[in-house]
Amino acid sequence: MLDPTRLPEKSQAHVRAWLDGGGTPATPRDAAAIVLLRRGPVEITGGIEVFFLHRHAAMEFAASVAVFPGGGVDARDADAARLGERWAGPPPEAWAERLGVEPEAARGAVCAAIRETFEETGVLLAGDTAGSLVASTAGEDWERDRHRVESREISLTELIESRDLVLRTDLVAPWSVWVTPVFEPRRYRTFFFVAELPGGQETRDVSSESEAVAWTSVREALLGAHPLLPPQLCTCLEIADDATPTEVLRRAASRTAPWVLPEPVVDDDRVALGLPAELAALAERVARSLDA
Repeated sequence: MLDPTRLPEKSQAHVRAWLDGGGTPATPRDAAAIVLLRRGPVEITGGIEVFFLHRHAAMEFAASVAVFPGGGVDARDADAARLGERWAGPPPEAWAERLGVEPEAARGAVCAAIRETFEETGVLLAGDTAGSLVASTAGEDWERDRHRVESREISLTELIESRDLVLRTDLVAPWSVWVTPVFEPRRYRTFFFVAELPGGQETRDVSSESEAVAWTSVREALLGAHPLLPPQLCTCLEIADDATPTEVLRRAASRTAPWVLPEPVVDDDRVALGLPAELAALAERVARSLDA
């Protein structure tokens, strides 16, 4: 049965030791990710497919699990403040209201989500105008620029300026904000956004932090196609009833991103994650539909 509150036995022992020792929580670092969506082949799966990256087993955080494209917000994302008319979409103040943070943090999160998605998949949400999109980023010149952004030689803003593009923040929508549980040594305040794969662009296996990538139907993901952390599993649960990316984006358009901070729940036999009641109820309902 689907259980986003479940912790592996090794993690349960870690949580008990942390609680017994009266540990001090680490300060969360801001991160951002995009749940990249596309319509699945009707003859195979139908519905929605989600893009996952399988992280290397040697990674210090979230090793050996499947995640959405994303990563930490860093100083270079702040220079998006100078984009001006090259920023298509809501202003930072509007993003801030929907994400529950200050405008500077909201702008950094949006920029980081788009930048990380470009670094890890080659997909770039930008176009020549506020109403267009880059047709393809598969050429050698684009790959050189992707490497330059990934290596921090240039920022995403510098890429947008040098190519005379417009950043299409209007193509992403806020979905949720997850804060890593207090017992983890590495903690993040991760802003999750949703976006549809732009027509003409293709995802590529280019991330240095993953050993494989895959487009997977939401149903297959919920049936255990990949090892998922609670944010990824719960996101798939929340979009399980949507037939198309358009439906997800329509719901996201009016959504204020809920904050989720899982707390350890301890009894004599088990340590679990405490999640909002609506997510736990949703997991039970979807599990019944998958079993039907």
